[in-house]
Amino acid sequence: MAQLSDDAFAFGGPLMTVAEARALFLARLSPVVGTESVPLAQADGRVLASDLESPLPLPPFDNSAVDGYAVRFDDLSHSGETRLPVAGRLAAGMAAGAQSAAATAVRIFTGAPMPPGFDTVFMQEDVRAEGGSVVLPAGLGRGANRRLAGEDLPEHGVALRAGRRLSPADIALAAALGLADVTVRHRLRVGVFSTGDEVVEPGRPLGPAKLYDANRFMLLALLGRIGCAASDLGILPDEPGALSRALEGAAAEHDLLITSGGVSTGEEDHVKAAVEAAGALTFWRVGIKPGRPVAMGVVRGAAFIGLPGNPVAAFVTFVQLARPLIARLAGEDFQPLVAVPVRSGFAYRKKEGRREYVRVRLEPGPDGSLVARKHPREGAGVITSLTETEGLVELPEELTQLAAGDSVGFLPYAALIGT
Repeated sequence: MAQLSDDAFAFGGPLMTVAEARALFLARLSPVVGTESVPLAQADGRVLASDLESPLPLPPFDNSAVDGYAVRFDDLSHSGETRLPVAGRLAAGMAAGAQSAAATAVRIFTGAPMPPGFDTVFMQEDVRAEGGSVVLPAGLGRGANRRLAGEDLPEHGVALRAGRRLSPADIALAAALGLADVTVRHRLRVGVFSTGDEVVEPGRPLGPAKLYDANRFMLLALLGRIGCAASDLGILPDEPGALSRALEGAAAEHDLLITSGGVSTGEEDHVKAAVEAAGALTFWRVGIKPGRPVAMGVVRGAAFIGLPGNPVAAFVTFVQLARPLIARLAGEDFQPLVAVPVRSGFAYRKKEGRREYVRVRLEPGPDGSLVARKHPREGAGVITSLTETEGLVELPEELTQLAAGDSVGFLPYAALIGT
């Protein structure tokens, strides 16, 4: 259960950078979830709770990397072909047995153990089989096509570090080490809700001046992709007492609460008062566009994030600010995505001191490089600007002017949302 102090998110500066926000999460927050052991088949997407050590060398024995013939390198002629009698046959899964006689070859297949004393393997397509012998060409190096025991991982070596969010490749590595279970962090429990009398549940009739709730479903999907146990808390009415009771009840069952929109100082924005009644709320002026002041708070020990109401702004602030906060609470070793360099297909001006994210699609340029094309509509409420693009171009704080053809950093949606 999360038990954050009410001043966990206090910030006194006039404008916070994205990097400063991430640094604050690392400095002031700690993982709030416990651990459990799960079967390997259920570990994909979970956060590893402790370093995973290799109980054996990987591979566990010297073996052949190809189908061919195993030999002793010292038996080979270095000036011409070598003819050796074939003294045995080894397939994958067969024990190597006793040491074969000197000046012989052993027919061997991929994955089979190397015969004792043999150190080199010729690929079958590079040799000639003649009767009971094999003719080997000169020029192959000692140890060719042989996999050494432990060359992938030594025994007791660290295979995976604590804090890693397990991927299918990680699952394969753990399985190769013979592990049936792994110890992971509990899933972070996140409650997602919307507020506002103007917001309507999809599927219901849409009355005058009403809007269907889009952000809640986007946030639930994003949380699911990064392994959270997300709860849909529905839509809360614009009534201070109801909001306060709902927040306090949700805080008792969740580690983090997230909403979008409705958190400001207007007469009809009651979330601020409801959060402060049960904890503390701080408005961060973050130098990010799209995005507006982000509300960070604590409700009865549970973290609270109030994201902007416009869908694009909610998406961008989630992947750039909420994502590292969630990682910290979940015990994940989160590293910001490194932008891929591409060519800008547009000119752009921006304010200094603000990091901006431009929605783009990629297309090949005349020289074979990738060119980022900006979506024609920039509004933070234009949801199709997300569905019709492939990622974000990240423009750093110090940049004020961009020319077409300049190199820019591209962040693909697939990597940002954890697919």
